[in-house]
Amino acid sequence: MIPALMPNYKRADLAFEQGEGVWLTATNGRRYLDFGAGIAVTSLGHAHPKLVKTIAEQAAKVMHVSNLYRIPQAEKLAELLVQNTFADSVLFCNSGAEANEGMVKMIRRAQFENGHPERTNILCFNGAFHGRTLAMISATGNPAYLKGFGPVVEGFDHAPFNNTNTLREAITPHTAGIIVEPVQGESGIKPATREFMEGLRAVCDEFGLYLGFDEVQTGVGRTGKLFAHEWYGVRPDVISVAKGIGGGFPLGAVLATEELARHLTPGSHGTTFGGNPLACAAGVAVLEEILSPGFLEHVRSVGEAFGKMLEDVVSRSEGVFDNVRGIGLMRGLHCVPPVADVMQAVLNQELLTVSAGDNVLRLVPPLIVTEAECREACERLVKAAHSLKAPATQENAS
Repeated sequence: MIPALMPNYKRADLAFEQGEGVWLTATNGRRYLDFGAGIAVTSLGHAHPKLVKTIAEQAAKVMHVSNLYRIPQAEKLAELLVQNTFADSVLFCNSGAEANEGMVKMIRRAQFENGHPERTNILCFNGAFHGRTLAMISATGNPAYLKGFGPVVEGFDHAPFNNTNTLREAITPHTAGIIVEPVQGESGIKPATREFMEGLRAVCDEFGLYLGFDEVQTGVGRTGKLFAHEWYGVRPDVISVAKGIGGGFPLGAVLATEELARHLTPGSHGTTFGGNPLACAAGVAVLEEILSPGFLEHVRSVGEAFGKMLEDVVSRSEGVFDNVRGIGLMRGLHCVPPVADVMQAVLNQELLTVSAGDNVLRLVPPLIVTEAECREACERLVKAAHSLKAPATQENAS
């Protein structure tokens, strides 16, 4: 008999009842070091005092009124984002996929209003992940996500990631814009090269296209900059944001220049829950913390140290891990055995991680993590690796 919860997730038989910082306590009483952060979501860790207080106080006042009225919390969060990014205006929504849908609509609408109704296609890249809605699985292009859901949504083309040689030939008279992740997360923690990112901007300028960055996983401090595209010195026209911006509370956003944002006139796009007082109050609390003096410097410092620690893990785990990828606190270890086996061994060491494509173990801890906690995680990774090697050693000995 089917369970009450639909079976579309392969859940571990593990539930948590309490969190604090980078630690989670399970209902079985065991304490886990959380280097998954709800898939790069709990940016300030669990039960962060300021975030908890903000949500509780706002919930006691007003949670939802709809976008028929002004929402001061949304206005404040938008101002913070505009003041600290390339953007001139912000649209709030509820998730990463929704933000990406909004980004696509914004690009198409701008081309239409600028006299190019034929420009509707979005160029995406092999290995991308942009969400699970019908349009976004088409943008992603992964056959595994498309299987069984009927015809793909038209209007999405694909080209090789990190390959500037194929960019121009991928542009057609119907291309409206380009969307790319600065670091491909779901497909295996694969950073874009500087040459590729600069090439995207150059191609967009040359052909009159809009450049959009999917910063759902890479944004809000994850890489040590507020947004990952800042590492490349490349200015986008629009970006999508979600995951870490709410610190665990559902919140998404589309940040855009005036050139795009001005075309979203009343009635052109909307969302019932997007920008509600409770979500935006949470977003303000998160962003104020991340923008506070020293916070991003902490992420960069700890992230760099963590990268070096993971190199040491690789050297001590021959036959299990063979390389380290990523930037800041968005890291991946490429596995030799199946990543599912490695994840279970790591879980047995009371360390929470996330799998990614290309047989990669993803490590995306809360941004408040310390070097000491990173060292502890690395020791647990080594113990997990040795536990995987032990049965093979015994088998060879026999």
